Amino acid sequence: MKNCEYQQIDPRALSVLPSSAQNHTEKKAQRPRRKWEVFPGKNRFFCDGRIILARQNGVLPLTLSLIIVTCGLFFAFDCPFLVKHLTVFIPVIGGVLFVFVVLSLLRTSFTDPGILPRATPDEAADVEKQIDTSGSSTYRPPPRTKEILINQQVVKLKYCFTCKTFRPPRTSHCSLCDNCVERFDHHCPWVGNCVGKRNYRFFYSFIISLSFLTSFIFGCVITHITLRTQAGKTIVQAIQESPARYPFLELVVCFFSIWSILGLSGFHTYLVASNLTTNEDIKGSWSSKRGAEDSGNPYTYNSIITNCCATLCGPMPPSLIDRRGFLPHDEAIPAVSASEIELPPFTAKNDAHMVG
Repeated sequence: MKNCEYQQIDPRALSVLPSSAQNHTEKKAQRPRRKWEVFPGKNRFFCDGRIILARQNGVLPLTLSLIIVTCGLFFAFDCPFLVKHLTVFIPVIGGVLFVFVVLSLLRTSFTDPGILPRATPDEAADVEKQIDTSGSSTYRPPPRTKEILINQQVVKLKYCFTCKTFRPPRTSHCSLCDNCVERFDHHCPWVGNCVGKRNYRFFYSFIISLSFLTSFIFGCVITHITLRTQAGKTIVQAIQESPARYPFLELVVCFFSIWSILGLSGFHTYLVASNLTTNEDIKGSWSSKRGAEDSGNPYTYNSIITNCCATLCGPMPPSLIDRRGFLPHDEAIPAVSASEIELPPFTAKNDAHMVG
C-alpha cells in the first residue's frame, strides 16, 4: 500500500455540535409550533390548520366532481334551449341552487364537527383515581360509566379509553377519525368528515339543497326532451339528436341519485323534528324496545318547531381543540435526532494509489 493518508478525527469534535447543526436547531427552536401539527386524531389539516378533514377523504372529490359535471352539462346544453323556449329564470334558479349546494358541502367538510380535546396526563391520572375505588393501580371495576340526570331521566356517560375521559351526553368516539365528537351523528365519507354538533346544520342544508337541485335538473331535462319530441320526432330521435344526448346523461345520473338523496333528506328531517341523531336512532337509545318505562328522548322539547330551531338555528358553538393555538415553549422545541447532527466526514487522499 502506497501513499495512503487519512485525516484523523478529533474525538472532542464529537462532543460539540457543528455550526450547521446548531443553526438548524436554533431555527427549529425559534419557529413556534401550532397544536394542529401534533394533533393526535386521524385528521388532515390544510391552510395552517384552518381546514380540517378526515384522513380518509378520497370520496369528497368524487362528490364534488359529480355535482360540478352534472350541473356543467345542464348549463351548457339544457339552459340555452329552455331559455329560448321557456324562460330566462331557469339558469338563474339553477345557479343559485348550485352555489348553495357547493358552499354547504365545503362548510360541512372543512368545519370542525365538534371534536373534544383529549385529557392531559394530569387530568387522566385524576380520572383514574376516581375510577380506582380500591386504591390498587391494577383494579378496574367494569363497566366504566357514570350516571347523570337529564330532564328527570337517567343518562349513562361512558369512559373513553382513547381520550381518557368520560364522554359528555350524546358524544361518541369515531373509529375512523379517532376522536370523540359532540352530538355525534355519523361519519360521512361523501363529505370527508364526521357530522356532529358544529357542522350538522351545514350537512342538513347540503342534502336539502341537493335534493332541490337534483329534482330541478331532472324536471328540466324531461321538459327539454319533451319539447324536442313536439317537433314531430320520437323520444329516441330526440335523445340521439345532438346535443340532446348530453341531457340524457344527466337524466340517468339524476334518476339513480334522486331517490337516495330524497330518502336521506326525509330521514334527517325526521331526526331534526325529533331532536335525534343518526347514531341514537340506529342504536335505539331512546326506543321503548329497550324495556325501560321512561325510555323517551330526554333532549326533545316536545315541539317540532322548537326541535328544529334548537338543532339548526342555535348559536354556533366554539371549537374546543384550538388547532391554531401555539404549543407551550417546552413542548414546541423538538428533540434533535442523531441523523440531524452532521459529523466531520472522513477525508481520504491519494485513494487511487491504495493498491500497490
